[in-house]
Amino acid sequence: MQHRPTDERLRALNTARSHPADLEGPEPAQVDPVVLNALLDRHGWERRGGATGRYVRWTLPGGSGRTSLLVPETRAFPDSDELLGEALEALERSGAACAREVLVSLAVPSDEIRWWRDVPAGPAGSAPWPVEEQLRGAARRMLLAAALAARGRAGYYGARHRRPAAASLENVLVGDAPGGRRLTAFAPVSAGRALAVRLHQALYAAREAIDYRRATGGMDAFDGAVEAGVSHELVEALVALVRGTEGARVGVEWSPSAGVPDECTAGDAPVEFSPGDLAVLREASSRYLRAEPSVAVRVTGTVVRMRRSGPRGEGTVRLHVIGGADVPHIRMTLDEDAYRTAGHAHLVGLPIRVHGRLESRGGFRRLTGASDVVPVQVEEAERDRLMKSLQENLDFFEEACSGDE
Repeated sequence: MQHRPTDERLRALNTARSHPADLEGPEPAQVDPVVLNALLDRHGWERRGGATGRYVRWTLPGGSGRTSLLVPETRAFPDSDELLGEALEALERSGAACAREVLVSLAVPSDEIRWWRDVPAGPAGSAPWPVEEQLRGAARRMLLAAALAARGRAGYYGARHRRPAAASLENVLVGDAPGGRRLTAFAPVSAGRALAVRLHQALYAAREAIDYRRATGGMDAFDGAVEAGVSHELVEALVALVRGTEGARVGVEWSPSAGVPDECTAGDAPVEFSPGDLAVLREASSRYLRAEPSVAVRVTGTVVRMRRSGPRGEGTVRLHVIGGADVPHIRMTLDEDAYRTAGHAHLVGLPIRVHGRLESRGGFRRLTGASDVVPVQVEEAERDRLMKSLQENLDFFEEACSGDE
């Protein structure tokens, strides 16, 4: 199969690399006819008859007749593989988005997450460039919020869990967003089902909380919605999606090869949001930001920056976190003795351990009440690595005396 459509692109959500689905389509022997027929129906292909129990004929939406597929209903007949091969080749030759999306779902069994935005159309259905970027940006923020919720529930995450959550999006595929009105993401079942489930549940919980606020005037439902995955990050993504539109919808459709997850039901309609929801969403966003408490932690990390205004007194230290907190870096203010301990540990290539509280203000990047600062012994190989890092950054002490964080 050498033919690829030229006018449709799919790429990983936050990486420039190609995805295997872009390089090689599925082989006929790997395709379940039941799954292929279900995907064609989902993506708007029109059923034009066929021999009942043997095969189905499908044509492109709109009845243009440019592409016609003959797909067997089962593998019970000798020509099944031949018909599947012809159908796959026809899909690859087609330049239609609905053909490309079917191929991707076959190559990488995925749950499909869809966004729709009702935005005014420009000449010939065009839209200003920023409109498409707004849709892609809102979609990515929403998927990141769902990935954060899949790792643990919180009303506000800040910097916590952000790196592994972002890494979990590496294999999520997205297509183009022509006109900024519609976008589809493919979350592979093998790695992304938890994300899709959490997003599905969080969207319905957010919708119910908004309706409750309108009906009763109370915001209590947003507190309970945290358990379903609603957070400051999710409602901010919804604000970004809805702002500047006449309305927006988000829906999740489950992979037909993997089936519906136990926590969800089949055939759920997309969740709708309108500009009238924005005030409530912004109120919820602020509520989550204020309410998330600080967290008591015992952090182990390597000193990467030190600064104080003079040769004595307290100073500010930045740590690269090794363990004890779900953030990559923290900042803290240490008294003179603790600051000296941190500097000595850095000189000999040792991490330090410190007790304190991660403050939600600033995104859980600052440790307050730092105490009990002590060097931590590490294995020789790790110590050598830390010392090599020190030698590669000889400007450290210039920063220690004068650099800003």
